[in-house]
Amino acid sequence: MNKAIFAAGCFWGIQDFYSSIPGVIKTAVGYTGGTSNNPNYEEVCSGTTGHAEAVWIEFDSTIVTFDKLLNEFWSIHDPTTLNRQGPDMGTQYRSAIFYTNNDQKKIAEESKLQMNKEKFNGKIVTEINKFSTFFPAEEYHQNYNKKLKKKYGIS
Repeated sequence: MNKAIFAAGCFWGIQDFYSSIPGVIKTAVGYTGGTSNNPNYEEVCSGTTGHAEAVWIEFDSTIVTFDKLLNEFWSIHDPTTLNRQGPDMGTQYRSAIFYTNNDQKKIAEESKLQMNKEKFNGKIVTEINKFSTFFPAEEYHQNYNKKLKKKYGIS
């Protein structure tokens, strides 16, 4: 199974969106890209941990490719807004791609260049970082939109 990790604002809507894509086997929301170990929601929201709210995606690459997931990433949020998506503000809501191997890094960098040229006029602020550790969010955050039967978090 392959994995992809994206941060694009509030993780509730991002998880809900990716969960509906054929070939996506499993998703989880959590925190990555920061400096503290095993952070919780309150700590991440304080802005002191450096973590982003992110979605962990396990996918079957014979059904859906990393490229396809990345194309969806660019379409479901505003990658030109620094540390903000919709009403949510703070570094935890930043736009970021956390690559798991050199192929993903290359694909992400090329895609960012192409999107900057074709759609976003060189204004993308999305980070492309090497993935290190993913800390799953508290259970009440997992599949939040499905639990409440509402859509939240996609701009």
